[in-house]
This record gives sequence, structure tokens and C-alpha cells, in this order.
Amino acid sequence: MIFTAQQIAEALNGTVDGNPETEVSNLSKIEEGKEGTLTFLANPKYTPYIYETQASIVIVNEDFVPEKEIKATLIRVKNAYTAFAQLLELYKSTKERKAGISDKAYIAESAIIGKNVYIGEFVSVGEHTDIKDNTRIYPHTTIGNHCKIGSSTKIYSGVNIYDECVVGNECTIHAGVIIGADGFGFAPQDDNNYNKVPQIGNVLIEDLVEIGANTAIDRATLGSTIIRRGAKIDNLIQIAHNVEIGENTVIAAQTGISGSTKIGKNCMIGGQVGIIGHLEIADGVKIAAQSGIGKSILEENAIVEGSPAFNIRDYQRSYVHFRRLDNIVKRINEIERKG
Repeated sequence: MIFTAQQIAEALNGTVDGNPETEVSNLSKIEEGKEGTLTFLANPKYTPYIYETQASIVIVNEDFVPEKEIKATLIRVKNAYTAFAQLLELYKSTKERKAGISDKAYIAESAIIGKNVYIGEFVSVGEHTDIKDNTRIYPHTTIGNHCKIGSSTKIYSGVNIYDECVVGNECTIHAGVIIGADGFGFAPQDDNNYNKVPQIGNVLIEDLVEIGANTAIDRATLGSTIIRRGAKIDNLIQIAHNVEIGENTVIAAQTGISGSTKIGKNCMIGGQVGIIGHLEIADGVKIAAQSGIGKSILEENAIVEGSPAFNIRDYQRSYVHFRRLDNIVKRINEIERKG
């Protein structure tokens, strides 16, 4: 599709500096801009590229003052990065605009399907499952019995949602996600075998949650494993039974959270963090990548690092000594030898 600078400016509540009839049909990075594409400038270190780029339109901040002539038409907005992200979302939604139900999909007779729903090839929808309006379900996805899927949610290929799980409105679930598999519950026996503890709860995912590819969220033993509104969960994450993730908390890839741990709202958890079970993490806590959390963090907005994790400033001071430990030991041994 082709858009003019004026049309884009109106969509972004911006103003045109240059020719409002300049047309673009694609997007580009500013350092790789080509004629007929649109790009943006948000990071000052990329400013030199704006004088060289061949892109036809560049989104800039309102207060941007060029130091020399710029060939491109500018669209001035309050925040160039936010505006470009908004434009990417519009572009993506246009490309993904799908509707209709494939005749190769299986939908149980008792399932309820809303308006303008897209269901791709080889999707399976179980008994008494309710899928709301404008939701898109891509091929090879399986949704079990008695599930509820909200409106305007996107579920990509190869997702498995087990029975009785709930997904809210405007969620995004990427390929390979498994929601509602059994929690890791086994009771040790006298003969060193283990008896499986039935997992009869479910997973509850609230609105505006995004879950990255190949993440697994286990169903609760009793009650619900809960992902609160606005949480963002990266790829390859394990969330165990009865865990609760607070509103707007973000978790980076390869993190593992053990059963019944409660994480507050607005937390930030780096990649490859390990958190043991039955802990509480307060609101606003930040956990550095590769940290190990072995006890509750009850101080709001705390920042921790290390394994076992502790206050990040203390960790960084201690790290200076960690790196010198071998030299320190050698000096002590030398002193003892001479003594």
C-alpha cells in the first residue's frame, strides 16, 4: 500500500515539514533508507544518517533542528520512537488482517465462535470453548474444552491451550506456547518412586498480555496460575503451577519460576533468572540477568543481582574483590610462607 506524508502525519498527530504529497510504500532503517521508504530518528547517535539517507520520509522529534539540508520530507511528532512503534503496529495489523474459518479446521459443535474471527488450517477447538470477536487463531493450534478466549487476541501457529484455561482480550501468544500443561507435582513414596499429584486447576491470563515463543505456563494444582493484565513474557520461559505474575511485569528469556511464587506488579526480570518456589517478590523489583533468587524480596523497587542475589550496589562492589580473589590468595600464601 502507498501512503503520503500527510496521511501518515494525520495518523500520528504530527506535522509535515516538506512535501505533504511525498509517497512511501515500505519501512527502513535510517542508515539503510531507500527511496519510497519511511524511517525515523530517535537516538541522537544516528543523527548523521539523516543527511545521507535515501528514505523519502523521516519521523523526527518536534524539537529536532537540522544542521544542514535534508532531502527527505520530515514528520515532526512529540516522540519519534513512540510514533514509529505506533506506525509499525498499524503496518503489522494491516498485513495480518485475516478473517474466515478454514474448512480444514475442527470446531466442536458446542463451541461458540464470535464475529470476524479467523481460524486457520488444522486448528482444533474443543467442546464448550468460547472465542470472542475479532480474534485470530493461526494454523496447527489446539484449544481444549471449556476454554475462554477474549476478543482481538492473536494466537500464532502451534500453540496448545489445555482444557479450562482462560485468555483475555487483546493478548498475543506466539508460536509454540503451551498453556495449562500439568504442574510438576509428584509425591515421593517409601519405595523411592513418585506418585503424580493431579493438577486440576487452570491458567488465567488477563488482558493485554504478550507471551513469547515456546514458553510454558503450567496449570495450577488447585485454583489458577495467573498472569495479570499487561504482563510481557519473553521466549523460552517456564512458569510453574500456582505462580502469579503481577500487572505490567516484564520477564526476559530463559527465566524459570518455581511453583506458588508470587511476583508483584511493574517488576523487571532479566534473562536466565532462576526463582525458587513459594516466594514473594514485591512491586517494582528489578532482577539482573542470571541471578538466583532463593528468598523473598519484600522491599518494593529493590534492585538485586547475583546468585544468591543481593543488593546490586553491594554486588558490584563485591565483584571488584571477586575478580581479584586469586591474587589476594596468592599474597596471603606468600605472607604465610615468609612468616
